[in-house]
Amino acid sequence: MLDRKGHLQIDILGASFSIDAGESDDYLQSIYSHYAKVVADVQKTSGVNEPIRIAIIAGILLSDELSKERLNPQTAVPERETEALIEQSTRKMIEDIDSIIYTLSPKQLQ
Repeated sequence: MLDRKGHLQIDILGASFSIDAGESDDYLQSIYSHYAKVVADVQKTSGVNEPIRIAIIAGILLSDELSKERLNPQTAVPERETEALIEQSTRKMIEDIDSIIYTLSPKQLQ
């Protein structure tokens, strides 16, 4: 059984819930803050208003960030460049998601 070490209250994109995890409160808050920042950047740069789309785009961007750091941690991108890359990536992903959604029939979307 998991020993309760940390608790985090999540209030984002219209969802509110709490989690308990085997990490410290500070660690959980740190990763939540980073996620919330990426979500805010996506909202600001993309014009997307649907919470599920925002969450998906933010998740993909964070996965991209993690993959790049794993491949070469010495080439981590400075924050101001990261924001520009987030904006570019977000716009491209929105275009890709829109093109997929528009090619699906209404029956496939259910």
